[in-house]
Amino acid sequence: MKIGLIGFGKTGKLVANEIIKDENCKLEWVLRKSAKNIREYASDLLGHGDGEGRIYSIAEVDFNIFFKENFVDIIIDFSCAEAVDEYVYAAELGTRIVSAISNYDEDHLNKLKSLSKHTAVLYSPNITLGINFLMEAAKVLQRIAPYADIEVIEEHYRGKTDVSGTAVKIAKSLGLEQKEHINSIRVGGIIGRHEIVFGLPNQTIRLIHESLDRSAFGQGAIYAANWLVNKSKGLYSMEEVLALSFAGGETGISKT
Repeated sequence: MKIGLIGFGKTGKLVANEIIKDENCKLEWVLRKSAKNIREYASDLLGHGDGEGRIYSIAEVDFNIFFKENFVDIIIDFSCAEAVDEYVYAAELGTRIVSAISNYDEDHLNKLKSLSKHTAVLYSPNITLGINFLMEAAKVLQRIAPYADIEVIEEHYRGKTDVSGTAVKIAKSLGLEQKEHINSIRVGGIIGRHEIVFGLPNQTIRLIHESLDRSAFGQGAIYAANWLVNKSKGLYSMEEVLALSFAGGETGISKT
């Protein structure tokens, strides 16, 4: 499976590392905002060698021809919301899109949805397997105990200013108002911790997911890519992937 990666910051590098290590994947190229390390290879910078994942700056790329000349099966996007404008041509060629952007506004989200008319698109603001399992488990518990009080607690590193996009998605999936039911904590260097608290008359149930290393995002993205690569055009989510697994259906693990 040929993969193109957009984004090569702190998380992007870890995602690239996971792609390079996976024997069923080949990192064809990396697009990044800055001009740092252009024409070098991600695999060399990450200590693997083998010249995999040539780095390009978005500013230097002619998107009318780049995706045709450098065709990939899947684009994985870990950059920023504006990048959705860059891979329109790739979608028209049938390249599948895995987007792990957490801060889309309504306009960018609509643009992503429009791409799904041309190709298969999977969108998840937190693409780790654990957080999506957490959301599916929470929905099951809510169906069992619809009378429970529910609160979402999200904890992140001190410098994070916005409310967690993952927490917002958890709240929406459970039919909760963001302002009333999301509680944010900012301390130290926490990568990400999400907790859903169910308060019942005589007991409390807590569902917790904690990210210990950003490599989990790369592992989740590869899982999503394996699931998406043969799908027809449309908009998908990691919740759908996990829901099928809950029901005993297909998974994102490649058999090849």
